[in-house]
Amino acid sequence: MVEYEKTIGVKEGFSLKGITSKKFILSLQHFIAMFGATILVPLLTGFDPLVTLFSVGVGTLLFHYLTGFIVPVFLGSSFAFIAPVLMIKDATGDLAYASGAIMISGLTYLVFSLIVKLIGYEVLRKLFPTVITGTMIIIIGLTLAPVAIQWASSNWLIALSTLFTVIIFSNFFKGFLSMIPVLIGVIAGYSVAVLTGNVDFAAVSNSSWIAIPDFMAPKFSIYAISVTVPVVFATFMEHIGDITTNGAVVGKNFVKNPGLHKTLLGDGLATAFAGMIGAPANTTYSENTGVLALTKNYNPAILRGAALLAILFSFLSKFGIILRTIPQSVIGGVGIVLFGMIASVGIRTLVNDKVDLTNSKNLSIVSLMLVIGLGGATISFGNIEFKGVALAAIIGLIANIIIPNKKEPK
Repeated sequence: MVEYEKTIGVKEGFSLKGITSKKFILSLQHFIAMFGATILVPLLTGFDPLVTLFSVGVGTLLFHYLTGFIVPVFLGSSFAFIAPVLMIKDATGDLAYASGAIMISGLTYLVFSLIVKLIGYEVLRKLFPTVITGTMIIIIGLTLAPVAIQWASSNWLIALSTLFTVIIFSNFFKGFLSMIPVLIGVIAGYSVAVLTGNVDFAAVSNSSWIAIPDFMAPKFSIYAISVTVPVVFATFMEHIGDITTNGAVVGKNFVKNPGLHKTLLGDGLATAFAGMIGAPANTTYSENTGVLALTKNYNPAILRGAALLAILFSFLSKFGIILRTIPQSVIGGVGIVLFGMIASVGIRTLVNDKVDLTNSKNLSIVSLMLVIGLGGATISFGNIEFKGVALAAIIGLIANIIIPNKKEPK
């Protein structure tokens, strides 16, 4: 495993000094890993994809700055806000009101950041012990598993070509090639797609090389804010899971250092910036955490390189359209590996911290969280909806508080 201390690049900041072809390729790999899901959100909601790329690039750089350049995270488009955005769009006919609501939602993160800062890490650790956070990581990976299968099933030949290439290069090769299996897998899968006639280049030939993203100023309404801000209560729980997962992969406790309050601050201000320019809300991306687990290269500067690529591609429309021709089955083939890696990290977290599953309390917590998180349970309070990892985390938190920790007989 690459030693984290040797790869964090804390002093690099936003400097371009020391950029090599290897770092560029590693950054490109992270860019491609997040691209499919990040672009899918604006395509579903009506936001401009190029504005979205600009937003996630700037948002990621802002996050790294606010967290001291030590957390290897990429911020992509959040799926959690799709439903309220569509509701606002249907009610007002103007996405600018959704942008305003997203901006206010991002600023709401600052309230959570302050609360976390005031209660302290040790209190948070007691509220969310390893038995909860490890199970949250497993749920995150397994929740994404059906998405990978759905994407892959659109063309299994292409998906399996991608999947097997990733496996071969990550397990049977050494050196630099073993660090870019996702990129090589995407190239292999895309080549198969081209050879089998599954790629349409018409949009590429008809597009211009350079285009200014269609930035949009936010508008504000009580209705839009009321249906959007409550989502933050759910994404707060997801944020804890994502940061815990990222730290578990790297082998560092980012909840403690730089602190959950700083990661929340970075996530929130990045989302507020997205709303300010007319883009979907941002969130930490499990796809890129999966790449970290697969390549074992944890250098945050590589993620910042991917952010710079996102900003660059937001102005180079033809290159963006070429990437959009990548079939969904290619992303699905990659996702099978990456999402499985995330779930495996959760299992490793429980094992490494020696969580005793013969203890009835721990067993009850894990059982409840897995069934609630993966079974499709949903709890709604007006416009607030909790499901998946967010609901599982709440159930785990409650169970951890009310279930007594009795001694088991030997």
